[in-house]
Amino acid sequence: MHDIGNAMQLFDHIDYQPTQNDTLHLNLGFARNWFQIPNTYDQGASGQDQKQRVLSWNIAPGYVHLFGASTSFSFNPYYRQDQVSYYPSRDIFNDQPVTIGQSRRLGNLGLRSDVSVVHGIHNIKTGVQLGETFLREFFQLGVTDPTFNPPCLTAGGNPYVGTAPCNSPGLQPNPGYMEGLAPYDLTRNGSMFNFLGRANIKQFAYYLQDQIRWKGLSINLGIREDVYHGLVSDNSFQPRTGISYQFKQTSTVLRASYSRSFETPYNENLVLSSSTGAGGLENIFGASGATMLRPGTRDMYNAGLQQAAGKHLVVSADYFWKFTHNAYDFDTLLNTPVVFPISWRKSKIDGVSARVSVPETRGFSAFVTLGHTRARFFGPEVGGLIFNSSVGQSVFRIDHDQLFQQTTYLRYQFGKRGPWTAFTWRFDSGAVAGSIASDADLLALSADEQQQAGLACGGLPATQISPITSCAPGQLTVSRLRLPAPGTWNADHSPTRIAPRNLFDAAIGWDNLWGKADGAHWTAKLTATNLTNKDALYNFLSTFSGTHFVAPRTLEAEIGFVF
Repeated sequence: MHDIGNAMQLFDHIDYQPTQNDTLHLNLGFARNWFQIPNTYDQGASGQDQKQRVLSWNIAPGYVHLFGASTSFSFNPYYRQDQVSYYPSRDIFNDQPVTIGQSRRLGNLGLRSDVSVVHGIHNIKTGVQLGETFLREFFQLGVTDPTFNPPCLTAGGNPYVGTAPCNSPGLQPNPGYMEGLAPYDLTRNGSMFNFLGRANIKQFAYYLQDQIRWKGLSINLGIREDVYHGLVSDNSFQPRTGISYQFKQTSTVLRASYSRSFETPYNENLVLSSSTGAGGLENIFGASGATMLRPGTRDMYNAGLQQAAGKHLVVSADYFWKFTHNAYDFDTLLNTPVVFPISWRKSKIDGVSARVSVPETRGFSAFVTLGHTRARFFGPEVGGLIFNSSVGQSVFRIDHDQLFQQTTYLRYQFGKRGPWTAFTWRFDSGAVAGSIASDADLLALSADEQQQAGLACGGLPATQISPITSCAPGQLTVSRLRLPAPGTWNADHSPTRIAPRNLFDAAIGWDNLWGKADGAHWTAKLTATNLTNKDALYNFLSTFSGTHFVAPRTLEAEIGFVF
C-alpha cells in the first residue's frame, strides 16, 4: 500500500589519451529516486502520505602517467553529493503516532594518488588518500497521537487523553511518561521539535603495499595509517598480510591472511545522533543513553584452500573470523522509519564458505556454494542515541546469523552460439529474528504483525480484524518463524529464527539471437523467479529493515542490443 515511485540513473565514462604515456579519465554520474513510504495495515485509514526523495551526483576526473614499462603514477580527485529529503503528510495528523520531516545533505570531496613500481618479483604501490565530508542535517518531529505519551493513565492502566491532573480520582501518573517530549506533543498544545546541525569530517590515509611472487609462492604485505578528525578525533595503524602457495603437482592452493581495518562511524544522521549533554536529544526524546560515536578497529583472519580435480572440478573452501571493537549498527527513532547510527562494545563474526565448480564442458557448467555464519554482538551500547531497551552486557545475534545456506546453479548452452537454459536452487535455514522470544511475545503483536508471522490458534489464523490475544497451551502455532522450545530461548545460543525455505528460479536465453557474435547483435532472455510461488520471510521486525517477504513468482523478459 502507498508504494508508488520512480528511479533514474545516468552514467558516463570518458577516456582521452593525448600521448602514449598519458591518459585522462572522467566519470560522471547522476541518480534520482522518489518513492512513497509504504504504509502498514496497523496505520489503518489514517491517510498517511509520507514520501522520500534522494538526489545523488558525482564527478571524478583522473590522470595516469607511465614512466616506462615498470612505473606508473595516478591522480584521482572526486566530488560526490547525496541529498535525502523525507516529507511528512500534508495533514501531519495523518502521521501516527508522530510526524517527522528530514533533509540531509552529504558532500564528499577528496583525492587519491599513488605510485606503482614493478621490479623483479615485487609489485609495490604507495600512495595517499585525502577526504573531507560535509554533513548538513535538518530534522523535525511532533507527537500526533494523544495515547502515545500520555502523562496520566486510568485506574485500569489505559492512556488518559483528557486535561484533568493525574491526582484526580480514577487517574494515576504514567510511569513511562517521557517528559522531554511534552513540549512537542501537538495534541497537548505543543509545537514541532526542530533540529539543525552541521559538521565537517576530515580523514587522511597513507598506505604502502608490496605483492611478492616467487615460483608458487605469493606474499602480500601492506601497512596503512588513518587519521580521522570529525566530531571526535582518532587514528589507527593497520597492518595487512597474506600468503598463498600453489602445489602444481597436486593442483592445490593454500592461503591465509590477516588484516586490520579502521572503522569510522556511519554518516547518516551522525550529527543528530551525537547531540548529547544537557538539553541534548537524550533529554528530549527520552533515549536510554547518548554518547559520542567513536571510530573502531576490526581484526580479520582468513584461511582457505583450493583443489582442482582434473579439468572438470574445482573445490574451494574458506574460514573467516572478524573481531570488531566499537561495532556499528543502527537504531530507530521511536517507531518511525528514521534510523540513527549506534555502536556496540564489540562483535565477533565468523563462518565458513565453500564452492564446488564445474567448468564449462560441452556446453554444461555448474556450481554449488555453501555457507555458515555466526554474527554475535556484545553489549552494552557504547555510542549514539539509544532508544530501544538496553541490552546490558549480554550477547545476542543479529539477522546476518544463519546456520546454513546453499545455492546450486546449473547451465547448459546448445552449441557455441545457440540458446541456453539455467536453473537455480537456493536453500536458507533461516536468519535470526531476535525480537520474538516466547508465545507471550507473539500474543502481544498487533493484528498485522501476527498475520505476517503466520500466527494461528488451534488452526484458526490471525487476521487484520481478528488478532489472537489468548490461546490454550499447545494450540499456538506460527508458520513463518521457528521459536525454540518453551523456556529454552537464549539471545546467543538459542534465538528465534525465520522458518527454512527453498526457492527455485529458471531462465532461458539466446545471446546471439540475430547478427554477428563479434559485431552488432540482439539478445533475449526470459527469467522466472520463485517458480513455486513460495510464501516466506527474509526477516521479521528487524530494527533497521523491518519485515520483508520473499517476492512472489515473477516473470521478466529482456531484449538487448549489443554494438
